[in-house]
Amino acid sequence: MAINKAKVRLDLNNPVFQENLLTLQKPERHAALDTLNKIRQLTWDQVYRDPGLKWEKITSIKTPAGIDTIYSLRITQARRATAYRDSEFIRFLTVEPDHDATYGKK
Repeated sequence: MAINKAKVRLDLNNPVFQENLLTLQKPERHAALDTLNKIRQLTWDQVYRDPGLKWEKITSIKTPAGIDTIYSLRITQARRATAYRDSEFIRFLTVEPDHDATYGKK
């Protein structure tokens, strides 16, 4: 599939994602930016297979209207982000404070 050979494009425009990212402590924020820089250099096939990102489908939370599936991926050692694929874009939604929050657990 030709689209999987193209580099992933980042959409960081979600206000919740921006708030989560920009309020991280400096070391975590820098780690998250390093991860985002890494992602933009990968193809979708590489994102799916990358053992460090751990791209996983989330089935435990209801998806917003217009989004088929939400995924989680490791954005820092301690945090996961939620995102979805929209053609060549990865559209980020949140950076969760802990692992369980990513999956809608308390």
